[in-house]
Amino acid sequence: METSDKLAAIRLRSAQRRDRIHAHRATGHADAERWDLMYWQDQGPEARLSALVAIHEDVHKVELARRKV
Repeated sequence: METSDKLAAIRLRSAQRRDRIHAHRATGHADAERWDLMYWQDQGPEARLSALVAIHEDVHKVELARRKV
């Protein structure tokens, strides 16, 4: 893949990621928890499962990295 193709692919993924990002500036812990709950309740089962799998994969990577130290 050429450099220009790689940059175009990165720009496309970045734009797609920006479209998916949901942000909220919480006023406190209770507000953050309320927003988080509403966000995840709005997501479908596939999105929730995908997030859970990603978290498990990240934890596994961290555990492997700790063992190498």
